[in-house]
Amino acid sequence: MELYSLFWECINISYMEVGISANFAVRRNKNTLYIFFEASNGENDWKINLDFPAKPYKRMGNTVWFSHRGFLDEWKEIEPMLESYILDKSIDKIITTGFSHGAAIAVLCHEYIWYCRPDIRNSIEGYGFGCPRVFWGVRTKQLLSRWENFKVIRNIDDIVTHLPPVYLGYSHVGKLILIGNKGKYSQIDAHRPENILKELKAYDQSHLRKTSLSKSK
Repeated sequence: MELYSLFWECINISYMEVGISANFAVRRNKNTLYIFFEASNGENDWKINLDFPAKPYKRMGNTVWFSHRGFLDEWKEIEPMLESYILDKSIDKIITTGFSHGAAIAVLCHEYIWYCRPDIRNSIEGYGFGCPRVFWGVRTKQLLSRWENFKVIRNIDDIVTHLPPVYLGYSHVGKLILIGNKGKYSQIDAHRPENILKELKAYDQSHLRKTSLSKSK
């Protein structure tokens, strides 16, 4: 998938506002459902970064994992509004995408889809642009399999993708994709949409060239 186009849509699509700052959008293309989550749009969004881990579900059995509670609370606001879309059996592919604050929500939404739609687990994808760390605790192979099709896109020095700190027990889940070059931007500038778009364009072009060369061999 072309990351540039997906991110461009994520930052330009019209969002539905839920609560204070939990904003989402959906688009359907035949049997594919696209779910987008908006970036931070105010001070209230980032206060949640001071929150603590919590269980996503009350009854988790032997498979226990924890999430950043602030992001989890926001996802729980949105979840009931997306449930009917996600459980629609006419949908056989779901792609979740988010930027910054919204990328963290996309991580949780992706896992919810994995949990609720075992029939399409091979056809769910997730993309977190400038994504904060959401997962807390021990990363087992069994747990990480829930995000095996989720990609965290980091413009190398992006400060947001390094928060909350690892020493507090947080980590990324999914495949980490690095774009840009170290030292090219300040930690704040590396998170700006226009700079991420610039680096995504270069990444897509490079990836396309490698794919073309591979097919020609």
